[in-house]
Formats: sequence, structure tokens, C-alpha cells
Amino acid sequence: MYKLTGVTKRYTRGKETVEALRGVDLTIEDGDQLVIQGPTGGGKSTLLQMIGGLDRPSEGSVELDGVNLATISEAKLTRLRAEKIGIIFQSFNLIPTLTAQENVETALVPLGVKPAERRERAAEALTSVGLGDRLKHAPSELSGGQQQRVAIARALVKKPKVLLADEPTGNLDEGTRDDIMGLLEGLWHEYGLTFIMVTHDSSIARRAPRLATIKAGQITLTEQGRGNGQFTPQQQYAQHGNQGY
Repeated sequence: MYKLTGVTKRYTRGKETVEALRGVDLTIEDGDQLVIQGPTGGGKSTLLQMIGGLDRPSEGSVELDGVNLATISEAKLTRLRAEKIGIIFQSFNLIPTLTAQENVETALVPLGVKPAERRERAAEALTSVGLGDRLKHAPSELSGGQQQRVAIARALVKKPKVLLADEPTGNLDEGTRDDIMGLLEGLWHEYGLTFIMVTHDSSIARRAPRLATIKAGQITLTEQGRGNGQFTPQQQYAQHGNQGY
């Protein structure tokens, strides 16, 4: 479970101090799906960075399972991220000189997983996102949707508790966007993940059970029930899970 209390983040730009987050209080239960939406510069990506332990608040606490990410040592924070948190980025962040399988393996290196097991687990993760026949392909040989599937496999291969996604469909066309969202929602159900996503896309935001709208560094929470998606995650995953979009 996440518990954020009084989270404030200030940045200095020249002589100006900018408050990206202003006293955010937020609880995220295990297995929740939460979408964070807001205008550019409103603080949504900053909030995701706090939740992912990629940055520390100026004030307040960010607790994951009772561990305050704001105060633990950098070494412990790095280990916690490696073990518990998978992150998906808008720009995929794949290494162009590595194959899909090798890109996924990179998530297991900090955990000390032996090479043979890394290869096996990476192949399984890629198969689970419909890319079992693309293991040896370089990113340049894959479509945008396929590259994002590699990034999803890389985030999931270490079997994290938390999956974070920062605009994961921002670089995709509408059809591929829906395929990727169906895949992510299906994996959320299948693995019981805590799934937290930043998006500017209102059609995606409407599908989430919980919506955190952030503006000027402050959030408003909305409970949306099962969301208003046009299909169930299970149906979309069953339909597209092995087609390599």
C-alpha cells in the first residue's frame, strides 16, 4: 500500500521557486488502478516520480508498505525500485543495439539473476505480451506498438508489485493505443498489480476505477467504479494478446 502525506515538491528555476506539488495526501491500496490526469505543468509526472522513488519530496512522506521512500538511503531506494516497481515510459527507452530479449534482460541484471535464467524469464515475459516470435529483433525492426510491448515486458519481467506508466500511449496511434491499454489492463487483472498511470488522454482516464485530477500541484480524487471503457480488459487481452501489435 502507498500512503502519501503532505507531499510537496519545489524546484528552483533561476531566481524563481516553483511548487510542482502542494501538500498532496493520497492512499493507494494494493491492487488499485489509478490514473493521474492534468494539464501540462500541473504536477502529474512529478507525482509519479515521487511514487516511483525517482525523486524525493521537498516535504512530506511517500510510504510503500511502511517504508518511507523520502528518507531511506539511495542504495536501499535503488534496491526497492529494482525489486518492487516496474516503470513504462512514453518514449519506450529501449537500447537500440540490443535485441528485444536483451532489452528485457536488463531489468534483471541489478537483481543478480544468472544469465541463463535471465534469458528464460525474458523470453517468457515477451511471450506474455505477444512477442514470442520477436525475441531476436532490434527495436528498429519493431513497430511502435511492438516496442512498447517490449518495454512492458521489461517492466514485468522482475515480477514487481507496482506498475507505473508515464503516458504509455502518447507516441501511438489510436488503434494501437487501445491495444496497448487492453494489454496493460489485462495484465493488471492477471497479476494483481498496483497500476498507476499518468495520461493526458480523457478517453483513457474515463476507463480507470479511480481518477486523480491534478492541477497546480493539488489533486482531486474521483471514484469511477469499473470505469467507462468500451471493452473489458479480459476481452481485449484475449483478442489481441498474441498478435504482436
